Amino acid sequence: MGFLKRLTRDTLRDGSFAKSRSAFDTASTKQLEEHLRIARYGSFLLTDAVRPSMDLQVVPSAGWRRDVYRDPETGTKIPVIMAAQTKERLFDLFIDLLDPLGDEVNVVLETSHDDEMNGHVDIYREQIDLPILKSTLYDFEDLLTNDGCTGIAIMHSRYPMEIQFDEHKLLIMYGHDLDPFEQILEDRLPLSDTIRFITEGEHVHSTSEEFAQQLEELRSRLSCDDE
Repeated sequence: MGFLKRLTRDTLRDGSFAKSRSAFDTASTKQLEEHLRIARYGSFLLTDAVRPSMDLQVVPSAGWRRDVYRDPETGTKIPVIMAAQTKERLFDLFIDLLDPLGDEVNVVLETSHDDEMNGHVDIYREQIDLPILKSTLYDFEDLLTNDGCTGIAIMHSRYPMEIQFDEHKLLIMYGHDLDPFEQILEDRLPLSDTIRFITEGEHVHSTSEEFAQQLEELRSRLSCDDE
């Protein structure tokens, strides 16, 4: 696998990480290769999309927590749920979490494959029947689960409610009524106010030309348009 990107993302809770020299920069080739081969941390198995920092600023684990997103422009507060699940159960959980969104949904594919782009590109498809979408997503399970440059967001077609299956393979749910999501998560994952996610430490992403091609196939299947 090719770990191409080292990203430090802000947490939902506070600010940004201190700018310091990365442990990836000082590791030997052997140390780096050995670290990137590690996918299992206890009972938690990472997908191929991402790996934590060399010094394990965050040890990956399964669980979920409630949070709040604050819009920097309007100051509006939106309830958020963040969840991490081991690879063996991740995609099935994502599919089940789509049910509260209703029979017809909107879709946004997110890609950061193009290194010349600043950030990522959003590709839209409005009003697709949920059963059709689920069937299509199953055909691209490998891409959605293991590509560190592909994410997807599914939104209720009428109400402000959505779930993101992001590039880090975290499940992030937004909306003013998150009870339907919580009911599903309570049966699958432990609730933890102290859990930390891989985005809250340095980490690297992995992708490939094959995944980039698969993304274009998914885009075609969903009849998506650029923003």
